[in-house]
Amino acid sequence: MIKHIVMFKFKKYAESNNKLGNMQMLKAYLEALPAQINEIKFFQVGVNFFEAPVAYDLVLVSEFLTKEALYSYQQHPEHLKVADFVGKVCESRIVVDYVF
Repeated sequence: MIKHIVMFKFKKYAESNNKLGNMQMLKAYLEALPAQINEIKFFQVGVNFFEAPVAYDLVLVSEFLTKEALYSYQQHPEHLKVADFVGKVCESRIVVDYVF
């Protein structure tokens, strides 16, 4: 199994929306993906409540059976649409992928 974790730090304002609005939009976009992409085996999106300079704003924790399934998910057209939105509204993101 593959664990895929992504943490997002949002811009204060982007795409005619404030940070909170964009966080809510990304959360909704991400939560729609499991119904559209068969490779996803587990998918959880959380919003951070702890304000600190080192904190990120939103996290995605997901699982896939194989590396190939993860790569297929990453190239899926619906995921690519979400990734495009992330590029516009986030100032940074970090990713960890590992076998468990």
